[in-house]
Amino acid sequence: MPADYLPILIMIVVAAGFALIALVVPYYLGPRHPNAVKSDTYESGKLPYGEARRKVPVHYYMVAMLFMMFDIEVVFFYPWAVVFRQLKLFGLIEMGVFVLILLIGYVYVWKKGALEWD
Repeated sequence: MPADYLPILIMIVVAAGFALIALVVPYYLGPRHPNAVKSDTYESGKLPYGEARRKVPVHYYMVAMLFMMFDIEVVFFYPWAVVFRQLKLFGLIEMGVFVLILLIGYVYVWKKGALEWD
């Protein structure tokens, strides 16, 4: 039984080795010419303004969580589509219930105003 897990162990060791090499080799072989311009904060091609620890609106996090929730739930459509013919009417009804629950959640969030950008 433990011999069955040997390929997984080998894969973990190889992946960890690649990660270690990818972190260590550039550190020792990469050029280092620090200066003030390289050390300055840079994001998306824009110069920083204000302090770095400013508060992010809660609305941003709510929209991000809603996106993740609906996006991850939609991932369940692919396995269902693969075995759709085997599930027949039962699978269709179950997916209909799933979509209905998603739709109810979406309408609830919409009515609560969570998708409004003021």
